[in-house]
Amino acid sequence: MPNNHKLAVIGHAQPKIESMQKVTGETQYADDLFLPRMVYGKILRSVYPHARIIGIDTARAEALPGVLAVITGKDLPIKFGIMPSSQDEEALCVDRVRFVGDPVAGVAAIDEETAERALDLIEVEYEPLAPIMSIREGLDPTLPQIHEYADQHNVHKFVSLEFGDMEAGFKAADHIREDIFFYEGDTHLPMEEHSCVGHYSADGKLTLYSSTQTPHYVHRALEKTLEMPRGHIRVIASPVGGGFGGKTDPFSHEIVACKLSMLIGRPVKITLTREEVFYTHRGRHPVLMWVKSGFKRDGQITALHFKTALDGGGYGSYGIASTYYTGALQTVTYKIPAYKFEGLRVFTNKPPCGPKRGHGTPQPRFGLEVHLDKIAHDLGLDPAEMRRKYVVDDATKTVNHLTITTCGLRQCIDEVTKASGWKQKTADHRQPTAVSGQKLALSAVEGSAVKHGLGIACGSYLSGAGLPIYWNDLPHSGVIVKVDRGGGVAVFCGSTDIGQGSDSLLAYIAAEEFGLKPKDIKVITADTDLTPVDLGSYSSRVTVMTGNACIQATRQVKEKILQATAEKLLVPAESLSMRDGMVICEDDENRQLSFVDAVNLAEKKFGTLSGTGSYKPPKRAGPFKGSGVGPSPSYSYSACVASVSVDTETGVVTVDKLWLAHDGGRAINPLLVIGQTEGSAYMGFGEAMMEESAFRKNMHKIPSMLEYKSPTTLDTPEIEAILVETIDPEGPYGAKEAGQGPLLPVPPAIANAVFDAVGVRIDEVPITPDKVLKALEEKSKGKEPRFGPKDFPNITWPEPIKVEPPENAPKLVQ
Repeated sequence: MPNNHKLAVIGHAQPKIESMQKVTGETQYADDLFLPRMVYGKILRSVYPHARIIGIDTARAEALPGVLAVITGKDLPIKFGIMPSSQDEEALCVDRVRFVGDPVAGVAAIDEETAERALDLIEVEYEPLAPIMSIREGLDPTLPQIHEYADQHNVHKFVSLEFGDMEAGFKAADHIREDIFFYEGDTHLPMEEHSCVGHYSADGKLTLYSSTQTPHYVHRALEKTLEMPRGHIRVIASPVGGGFGGKTDPFSHEIVACKLSMLIGRPVKITLTREEVFYTHRGRHPVLMWVKSGFKRDGQITALHFKTALDGGGYGSYGIASTYYTGALQTVTYKIPAYKFEGLRVFTNKPPCGPKRGHGTPQPRFGLEVHLDKIAHDLGLDPAEMRRKYVVDDATKTVNHLTITTCGLRQCIDEVTKASGWKQKTADHRQPTAVSGQKLALSAVEGSAVKHGLGIACGSYLSGAGLPIYWNDLPHSGVIVKVDRGGGVAVFCGSTDIGQGSDSLLAYIAAEEFGLKPKDIKVITADTDLTPVDLGSYSSRVTVMTGNACIQATRQVKEKILQATAEKLLVPAESLSMRDGMVICEDDENRQLSFVDAVNLAEKKFGTLSGTGSYKPPKRAGPFKGSGVGPSPSYSYSACVASVSVDTETGVVTVDKLWLAHDGGRAINPLLVIGQTEGSAYMGFGEAMMEESAFRKNMHKIPSMLEYKSPTTLDTPEIEAILVETIDPEGPYGAKEAGQGPLLPVPPAIANAVFDAVGVRIDEVPITPDKVLKALEEKSKGKEPRFGPKDFPNITWPEPIKVEPPENAPKLVQ
């Protein structure tokens, strides 16, 4: 780790600034809010996965005592959505429902019980339509079309891109392999259900308090759907009790609460039930994948062809970006001289999918990393060394025009292999095998029913998207810093703390720059009336973007304070530093002033002390359509080794330990970065072993926490988090992202460990006992020891956009 002796706050373990409020119950979440004269809203939802709305009769509900308003789609006909290219949602469906749970009508009543009774009195006449419930059905042109604006019938989006000479790459290969994988969809499962309070006040202004990750984009959606000037709308993001991407869209309940409040002139609260949260969803896309690659005998990749098919659910959400993300970041870990990506997303009659931790990248990373493991076994190479040898270099470009600033992946691999004893435990396992890539691991010999294995995988993620959702040249994040005469420092920013510690980040930076303690800093965030715009907590963007804006704002004020102090002490401003609540001359420590006195001198000289900062990422989009997805100021890197035990009699897989190393640049607060790394490992473990959004008879099979399997603390394995700090030039103090990237290598590392233990491949997640037993049965019959999808649909892809690689991209070494 780097020497932090010049940094008093940054790089040192600190508590989060709101920790005590949260553990003592002082924090007020959206559902804790009680405004004067507040009433309660409820939403009637579709019981059909796909149907036309013939008519809605609300008369009986309106007549129920205690009901104040009932609204339907005719009251909110304007469509909205998070992406400008997918404005396909209605706050309340106008003429068609597209999944079980689609909102149809809204009610405001004096209490929740009355509102619930009113929903039962609303009569909706439907004309059922044939539902589309899978990727293959979404490709069937004979089934009803869900949205007319799709690229082709129910194919929401096609992507076809080619970089470099694929033909030459495969021709140069000593070994070529094809594989098919499937990654099941799953949901975020935040502890806090979605909740909001809409308040239309007597002055004609609207305030929305909401558990949201993106108050700026909710602000825009309210302006559009309610036809109000944005300047008359205030959005306040209340403390978020878990988001993980599930609260990044603008949602119907937010719009409905505001519309009901406008109609009755009273605040309206809507809190979703847990079942409704499953329908609101925006979780991980189910993705079917096909991969073909060429390799030299030493493990060098000569060409990579990757195809993905995403099950998008009933609406667009972030789906176009999600489709691109299943291909865009496959090139930022290893040197790939030629790459072709073909992806599509289909509409289905399920709750809409969107961004979940790692947005669009855990699925293809699972496929690629298991595929690489098979290649290593085919060639008789150490899977860790094969990866390590061809990691991308600092200050280079990828074949698809992404810029690598710093990459600590080699060190991550070294750290996890050393900590896990990888070389000692796997030295005897590596034997060359046939092209099929099947090999009985040493640990899977005759004897005990419980076999043990190790698996490794790597991953990478972006530190914020390089372009905003609505393309423009405006800053992505803004910060205002104010210092008062008593020495009080207040930081204002539109960013949203969803538990990752972004409020604390602002306090740490201001404290570092002003020589104070984090507890001395007041942080005001996520209020569109009070704070400058920040685009939201998604894509791991906040540390880099908000952090850089905060440094800029604090240093504007700091410069004024130092200048005024220098004049008082008769020393050069360059000789002054701020530490321990003082402004001190480093050449003569007898010359010093308290921070408060220095602030008063500065205010006397300059007037009110405030500074502004803003941040825009460097422009790095490539010279082709679709290049807006993938560029980032920097990329984080992770490596994971998983140790598993497999019971060959029951098929039960136990993950004994995870070693997870993460290159997140300089750790602003190592304690929080370790926490984010462990949280990612936990979530990746859950997705690998048990979590799935399953459907039966066109309905969500398990829309409750009782039935949806998610790991408890007793299920979760021991996790050893290791921080690798590459000081990145684009980040504040050298920081990169840490909130999402560490998840990516966990599922494939577990799958690779299962193969190492018992010699069977589970080419889909979750890895459940029945799949293990079926693969073992196939192995016992002398068939391919594998469980997974059998084929990839025969799709007519658009002609690829062919793009020449940049000059300093990886080259094919003959």
